[in-house]
Amino acid sequence: MSKVMFDYTKSILERVSFDLLLFRKELEKAVKTLLPFELEKLKEWLFEYVVEKPELKECLLLVENI
Repeated sequence: MSKVMFDYTKSILERVSFDLLLFRKELEKAVKTLLPFELEKLKEWLFEYVVEKPELKECLLLVENI
């Protein structure tokens, strides 16, 4: 189940990445709902993902202290 949630969250974030506010909102939801090990995976994915989308870099602050 957790892989499903992680993959679902990732796909949502990819779909809304055109809009910083939507991306931030969905990322905040993910931080509240994912399990700790999923958050670690999400954090790793996010650091790689924003390399190609620097406009989303400020969202890293939401996961930095996890």
